[in-house]
Amino acid sequence: MRESTSAVPRELPDYLRDTYTWAYLDHRTLPWLDRPVVVSAILWGNAGRLMSRAVSEFKPGQQVLQAAAVYGDFSPRLARQLGEGGELLVLDVAPIQIANTRRKLARWPLTTHAQVADLTEPVGRSFDGVCCFFLLHEVPSTARRCIVANLLDAVEPGGKIVFVDYHKPRWWHPMGPVMALVFCYLEPFANSLLDESIETLVPETADFEWRKETFFGGLYQKVVGIRR
Repeated sequence: MRESTSAVPRELPDYLRDTYTWAYLDHRTLPWLDRPVVVSAILWGNAGRLMSRAVSEFKPGQQVLQAAAVYGDFSPRLARQLGEGGELLVLDVAPIQIANTRRKLARWPLTTHAQVADLTEPVGRSFDGVCCFFLLHEVPSTARRCIVANLLDAVEPGGKIVFVDYHKPRWWHPMGPVMALVFCYLEPFANSLLDESIETLVPETADFEWRKETFFGGLYQKVVGIRR
């Protein structure tokens, strides 16, 4: 029988241990939350569409960085999109998430890699593309700016960065009151993201050309930057 599953290494960020142990660091909840049907429910049935929109921004043969592990089948979708000539590197600060990602990417041992890394530190190499799928709302504002700056620095000239995340919904959105409760009690850093524009978040964004789409009554956004 497994003993305590909530104990985590001290080097993990405080915000992760204090806020998201139940969601990302517990062996008991991980298998349940990682199910595609659960991911779809959390995103009000939009998970598949949002994943497809993000993955479609990349081309076969590219080298792509995925910023943080993602529940569901997002990483396998991205690996299939990049194909045999591509490379996918997934970085996440939590060893339990990296182990789970490696399991899901076991079919692509030659073209995919998953490593423990803190994205508030420089990545250390550049890529054709970077994808950040529903990470920014889960980190405090200061860490968010560090992460965005480091991800932008990891994009080669002419390369692309894709952010998919929450967005401030339209005033009439029927899920607005529910999401307000979610952001208050389960996602305490989300409101600070809703008050900001990703495409102007840090000075490094000036080196990119940006385009933005919103989905599902404005509740979700896809922001794409091309490095000049």
